[in-house]
Amino acid sequence: MMVLKIGGSILKKGLNPTLIIDIKKTLETRGLIIVHGGGDEVTKIAENLGKQQKFIFSPGGIRSRYTDEETVKIYTMVMAGKINKEIVALLLSKGIPAIGLSGIDATLLRAKRKKRLVILDERGRRRIIEGGFTGKIDQVNVDIIKLLINNGYLLVVSSVAIGEEYEFLNVDSDRTAAQIAGALNAEKIIFLTDVQGVFIDGKLVRRFSLLDAKRLLPKMGPGMDKKVMASIEAIKMGVNEAIITLGSMENPITKATSHQISTVISRE
Repeated sequence: MMVLKIGGSILKKGLNPTLIIDIKKTLETRGLIIVHGGGDEVTKIAENLGKQQKFIFSPGGIRSRYTDEETVKIYTMVMAGKINKEIVALLLSKGIPAIGLSGIDATLLRAKRKKRLVILDERGRRRIIEGGFTGKIDQVNVDIIKLLINNGYLLVVSSVAIGEEYEFLNVDSDRTAAQIAGALNAEKIIFLTDVQGVFIDGKLVRRFSLLDAKRLLPKMGPGMDKKVMASIEAIKMGVNEAIITLGSMENPITKATSHQISTVISRE
């Protein structure tokens, strides 16, 4: 079993034909689930609709979208509607039996709403604000995933979860992929992004142990820090390895699984 996270930067450029071939080949030998991002598209459409987007920083420097009630509706519309269905339609056109679900469908992803958030203000001071409609996944419906996989479908998941009061919640797509991989005891999780892997001091790091990944996390830039955090979560849950690699190169899955042009994070 393998989980493939396709970042919004890759979707923006379009899925390259060899990635589609790689997906087909992977499905011949093992189960595969795709989780997708698309935050830039959410921002673009929200602002076209007149809803200015606000981004906040955690004390650890992690950047995230502040999701109020209006924003979570737009987020759900774009992620679970537009982006998810565009991916599914493309895969179907290539003969791949894809099915798209959000975390809301069949309670695929249950999450707890964050009531309060600790952020850094413009002066670098800590503040506590209302949590809005962001959540932390605490349950994955493994049964529905296995049902679809066992019947030959490729599941494409958008990172919208359902809360304890059946509200829509924005959940980070990298960590969504990690939670699904962990719940399924997946062998690998691969993050396809717009760079070759993790760079430290301008150099590509080919391999991290779990301990090194935690230690060097503060040196990683915005965006990459979330992927490494998600990798750490997945490995702690039992996934053998996490791979971060360039999604626009030829045959990215094949090259990632053979540890070419990528960063591999493993327990040891």
